[in-house]
Amino acid sequence: MASLFKRVASKALLSVVAVGLTVSLAAGPAAAQDYPSRVITMIVPFAAGGPTDIIARIVSEHMARTLKQTVVVENVVGAGGTTGSTRAARATNDGYTIVMGHMGTHAASVALYPNLAYKPDADFEPIGLAAGTPILIVAKKDFPAKDLKEFVAYVKANTDKMNAAHAGVGSVSFTTCLLLNSVMQVKPIAVPFNGTGPALNALLGGQVDYMCDQIVNLVPHIQGGTIKAYAIGTAERNPALPNVPTSTEAGLPEFQASAWNALFAPKGTPKPIVDKLSAALDQALDDETVRKRLLDLGSDIPGKDRRGSQALATLVKSEIAKWTPIIKANVTN
Repeated sequence: MASLFKRVASKALLSVVAVGLTVSLAAGPAAAQDYPSRVITMIVPFAAGGPTDIIARIVSEHMARTLKQTVVVENVVGAGGTTGSTRAARATNDGYTIVMGHMGTHAASVALYPNLAYKPDADFEPIGLAAGTPILIVAKKDFPAKDLKEFVAYVKANTDKMNAAHAGVGSVSFTTCLLLNSVMQVKPIAVPFNGTGPALNALLGGQVDYMCDQIVNLVPHIQGGTIKAYAIGTAERNPALPNVPTSTEAGLPEFQASAWNALFAPKGTPKPIVDKLSAALDQALDDETVRKRLLDLGSDIPGKDRRGSQALATLVKSEIAKWTPIIKANVTN
């Protein structure tokens, strides 16, 4: 009797497990089919007004229309963008919390933070690349040098007096100016800010001497003459700033720097949901109004071959491999 009871109980348990597994498997597609049914939070791990924030707001506005749901941008600042990225990595993986990461948060951070709370290439589901953002070398409007060669000479001669602004260790402005300073073989006083917006404000106010920044933040200020632009770190000039020479043209070919912004979801977010988000981002990048807004800011809109989850996953791995040796050679943790 006891043996019979055990066999019956065992079969009952297996049935419960099987039913539970079936319900669980069915719940994924059903949840994805109903997604999104409430507000989506897009974390921007930097201050409002910075390049990542600007790009996030432009694409999220169109994505909201495609998804027929509100997308709220939440700025979570700190630790070069890793505070907000950590929050996103630890969020519930249901598609209602995503993050606009970039070169700093999802590549440079690996070498900069030995105790980083997340693995950029393992703890997220890549959604897609939103925009490329060329880097410019800029200085306060009354900086003495008239061109890049004079800029390099002046910084070298006055290194101890130079103040270089950045948006926090691990930010794009920090990492790319680390490359610039390495090429120039100088170590100016580094002045950190809680985001690129505040750092740029300090430059506009003449409180710091120079910085490296993403073009998205700079076009109107350069056109208005409120800051000086010495070079852009790309192979070709940018249509938004045709008078700014490339770093190669200006005499510093070793400075090649272009950042990127991309959307990620927490690891384990169901693929159908990731695919919906990826498709919504793709539609945003195909929209003429969105494209004009991004191009007017100087952004590089990725072609179809550079979009989507797989392309972004490949980009993250390659960027980690690119920046890790540069950072380790110039930063002591």
